[in-house]
Amino acid sequence: MSEQLTLSAEAREGVGKGASRALRNSGRVPAVLYGDNKEPEAIHVEEKALVKALMTGHFFSATIEVEVAGKTTMTLAKDVAFHPVTDRPMHVDFYRINKDSKFTVNVPVVFTNEAASPGLKRGGVLNIVRHDVELACDANHIPEELVIDLTGYEVGDSIHISAVKLPEGTKPTITDRDFTIATVVAPSGLRSAEGDTTKNDSE
Repeated sequence: MSEQLTLSAEAREGVGKGASRALRNSGRVPAVLYGDNKEPEAIHVEEKALVKALMTGHFFSATIEVEVAGKTTMTLAKDVAFHPVTDRPMHVDFYRINKDSKFTVNVPVVFTNEAASPGLKRGGVLNIVRHDVELACDANHIPEELVIDLTGYEVGDSIHISAVKLPEGTKPTITDRDFTIATVVAPSGLRSAEGDTTKNDSE
């Protein structure tokens, strides 16, 4: 499961561009809590803490506990707006969830044991079709990543979602086909040589 993230926040009194600009100048980032059939709540979080959470690499696939005035709310980050020039976070949307909530998240794919793949050892190339997979999850079973073991894969082999062991409580949102995540292909030099040979043979 993904690491639990926690952010402290404060209620946001003023709204509008002027109030938001003042918050950013003081090292805070305007944000909003919404969802779970409750009224939206305007808040702000510390920019340094937010950037640290963003740098974990699973900000959008982990549950985030947002604490406001001693009250903790379990959320998912739904959107972060960044400054087009400085890349500083400008605004964050947090979606309230509960332990029975079900939702979709994009989970990154990680490949291991490349040295144990005969195809890669012979110079084959791992062609990644999907760098992440959209999964339907509940709040208690959000995987940080999907690990795919490359042991035994030869040139020409494809890795489908059916070959991936999914965590309990999760399933792919695509259910009508056994979609491909990656393939092991021949290196371009070998493919070119094979193409030239085929051309010469035909002549």
